[in-house]
Amino acid sequence: MQKCACILAYLVLLAPAVSAAQEPAPASMPTAGSTPAFYPVPELMTGFNLLYQQKFAEARETFNDWRSRNPDEPFGEIALAASYLFEELYRQGVLTSDFFLNEKKFLHGIDGKPDPDRMNRFREALGRARTLARQRQKKNAKDPEGLFALTLAAGMESDVDAILEKKQLDGLKRMKEANEYAKQLLVQRPDAADAYVAPGIANYIIGSLNPGYRFALWFGGIHGDKKLGMAEVAKTVENGRYLRPFAKIMLALAARREKQNVLAQKLLRELSEEFPSNNTFAAEYAKAMGLPVPAVMTR
Repeated sequence: MQKCACILAYLVLLAPAVSAAQEPAPASMPTAGSTPAFYPVPELMTGFNLLYQQKFAEARETFNDWRSRNPDEPFGEIALAASYLFEELYRQGVLTSDFFLNEKKFLHGIDGKPDPDRMNRFREALGRARTLARQRQKKNAKDPEGLFALTLAAGMESDVDAILEKKQLDGLKRMKEANEYAKQLLVQRPDAADAYVAPGIANYIIGSLNPGYRFALWFGGIHGDKKLGMAEVAKTVENGRYLRPFAKIMLALAARREKQNVLAQKLLRELSEEFPSNNTFAAEYAKAMGLPVPAVMTR
C-alpha cells in the first residue's frame, strides 16, 4: 500500500484528482464578476509562458508586479508558488520521458532532495494564497476564485509532498483536500479548464496500475480508466489557459507510454515550436521522433 499511496499523491499535479462531469467552455472576454482564474489575463499568461521557457526569475518578476497591483487576488500567489514548483520539477527532470517512463521513479519520486530554499518560498506563497482565498470565502463560501486557489494550492502541495519530498501520507491528505475543493468548483465553473488536467492524469495512472493495486483502490472508491484519462487531459489541451502547455507535455508522455507515437510527436512538435528555448520540449520531441538528442539538450 505504500506504493499505492505514493502513486495516489503523484496524481495531483497543479490540480485536483476528481472526475470532470462537463465539457469546459472556451475562454471568453472578461465580464462582470470575472476573475483571473477564469479568463486569460495577458500579464499572467506572459508569466506562465516564461515558466514554460524556463525563465523562472523573469516569470516571478511578472507575477510579483501583477500581485502588487492586485493584492486581494489569491491567484497571484498561486502563480508565484507555481513558479517555484515548475523550477524544481524542471531541475529534477520530472517533466520528461526519462522520469515518466521509468517505473521506479514513477512510483517512488525523485532521487535525492529538492532545494530547501525554493521549497520554503513555495510554501510561503501557498500560505498567503490560502489566507486570501479564505477571506473571499467569508463573504461567499462558494466563491469560485477562492475555490480555484484552494484547489491548486492543495494539488501543488500534494505534488511536492509525494514527488519531491516523498511524504506519501501528507501527499494523500492534500490530495483529498484538493478533491473536495475541486468538486465544489467544477459544479459552478465547468469552464475552469485548467482543473481538468489532473483528473485525467489520475484516471490514466490509476488505470495503468496492475489489477491488485486497482482492486485495493476500488474499495476506497477510486477508479481509473486510461482512455478516459487521456480524453480529460485533452480537454485542458483544447481549452486550457495557464496550464495548457503543461497538459500537452503530460498527454504527450502518456501517448508515448501507450505507443500512440503520432499524437506524442504532434504535441511535442507544437511545444518545441511554441517554446523553442525550452530544451526539455526540444529534447522530448527528438526522443519521440527517434532522433539523437543534441548535447546542449542533455540534462
